[in-house]
Amino acid sequence: MTWDILNIIGTMAFAISGAIVALEEEYDLFGVYLLGFVTAFGGGIIRHVLLGLPISDIWNQNMLFTIAFITMTLIFFIPFHWVLGFKRLWGVFFDAIGLASFAVQGALFAKMAGYPLSAIIVAGVLTGTGGGMIRDLLASRKPLVLHQEIYALWAVFGALAIGFGIADTMWQFIVLIICIVVLRMLSVIYSWSLPTRFDWLMQLKKLKR
Repeated sequence: MTWDILNIIGTMAFAISGAIVALEEEYDLFGVYLLGFVTAFGGGIIRHVLLGLPISDIWNQNMLFTIAFITMTLIFFIPFHWVLGFKRLWGVFFDAIGLASFAVQGALFAKMAGYPLSAIIVAGVLTGTGGGMIRDLLASRKPLVLHQEIYALWAVFGALAIGFGIADTMWQFIVLIICIVVLRMLSVIYSWSLPTRFDWLMQLKKLKR
């Protein structure tokens, strides 16, 4: 049940995120479906490839494909823009839900398969960010994972919580997902960022003075 719930939440959130990006770029219906599907399932495909697992497992998720299809169809045909306005914050919000759900799910997948902590972290990060990276590349955007604002680090945080057994029950998974979403939104709202080489060089110059 835990696995199915995380799958459904992540799939719906990333399908909405991909559809919103497609609508912002004024793509047609096919473009909406394409970006929505690659966002929802791209991370899982990358995870399976790197962990040496059969890709056929992804294609057998008929229920999730149906959920993603219905979700994207509703986003395209129902005028949600009256409420959402396609503002960047809404896109970031749904992307954050997908990031959190799939990061936790990917880490759980690797842990249950008996992989070490390093693989759990990689599986969590790539499952949480892989679909978004493909979406942004197809939309000719700079991938969120490469932005200065903190993004992939929250997926690492979730994977570590799974790897060290801090989150081990359904309710703990839910709390962990909420924490990741809140931290991701705060990092966007308050422009939290990791240091760059330029920041480091500027600090050195200040110290020399």
